[in-house]
Amino acid sequence: MAWNEPGGGNKDPWSGKGDKQGPPDLDEVVKKMQDKLGGLFGGKRGPSGGGGNSGSSIPGPGSPGFKGMIAIAGVLLVLFLGYKSFYTVAPAERGVVLQFGAYKDITQPGPHFIIPFVQDVVKVNVDQISSFRHGATMLTRDENIVDIELTVQARIQDAADYLFQDQNPEKTLRDATETAVRETIGKSDLDFILTEGRSRIGAQIRESIQETINLYKTGLEVTSVNTQPAKPPEAVKGAFDDAIKAREDKEKLENQAEAYANEIVPKARGGAARKMEDAKAYKFQVIAQAEGETSRFLAVLKEYEIAPEVTRNRLYIETVQNVLANTTKVLMDAKDNNSLMYLPLDKLIESRPGASARGYTSQQETGTQAQATQLREDTRSRRTR
Repeated sequence: MAWNEPGGGNKDPWSGKGDKQGPPDLDEVVKKMQDKLGGLFGGKRGPSGGGGNSGSSIPGPGSPGFKGMIAIAGVLLVLFLGYKSFYTVAPAERGVVLQFGAYKDITQPGPHFIIPFVQDVVKVNVDQISSFRHGATMLTRDENIVDIELTVQARIQDAADYLFQDQNPEKTLRDATETAVRETIGKSDLDFILTEGRSRIGAQIRESIQETINLYKTGLEVTSVNTQPAKPPEAVKGAFDDAIKAREDKEKLENQAEAYANEIVPKARGGAARKMEDAKAYKFQVIAQAEGETSRFLAVLKEYEIAPEVTRNRLYIETVQNVLANTTKVLMDAKDNNSLMYLPLDKLIESRPGASARGYTSQQETGTQAQATQLREDTRSRRTR
């Protein structure tokens, strides 16, 4: 029903009075709220309209409602303190513990505990790699200008130094990089920078940067310094290209010479080794022959001492046989007549199978001499008749 419905009169939804129009009674609203709170925490309602403490709905210190409020407040306080006391450090982080705002300790990954409102923790990512590029035109030791460009990568090594020792570690790192580059390039020649010195220059710059930022205790660690190929000034770029090409040709010829040496030297060593082995074999052969001749001579000497005449004749006959073994001449004894005797020796030699015109064995020569002797005896017997 509406407030001002015809026939119903004016009703106030706050006070329950329909005759008056106006704001609700504030005291009555407060009393209703007290009654609800008292009923919630176990309090008793007082008589309506009564005064004094007996009519209040707020529980007293000894009442069960008051104890319930204390228990709830304690539970909430414990939960709040537990939420503030425990924290977890990720594997890539380090926790910097502050006590009353001052540095106290560094915690490793895992769950940890701090005292609320006394200690605080700041988490720092120590695995994240940050990088920046640096480029400049610099003067070398041999008074040449070169364009250098490099990339520096770093990460946080000491979280406490990173937070409290240096006001701006990143700016310090950039300034240290510029200083190190100018120092290293200023101590190097241009040819060294453009050719084989690129990797060495990067290592020197990294060491110099690390020494500088360690002095300032930035807590940073330089992980790598990647240098780009250095460029000569545009005005002399053509001359430098020619110099680089000549250097490449030099290296090519040196490689070819080294390959040729690697091919020839093993062959020469193999030939030398073969000649050494041949010499050793010849040495052993000569020694063996000499030892054999010596043994034979000693054996003959021993026989000579036993029978000198027989041994002398045998040696003579063997020597003559060896001398006449390879000759085609025939010696005949013709003391009594001077007539010329013809012997068909060539026919006799050819009639023997396997005989050579210039070479005879000792046995063949002996047979020829026997035939010649037989012919000579026949001739003498005919003349005697």
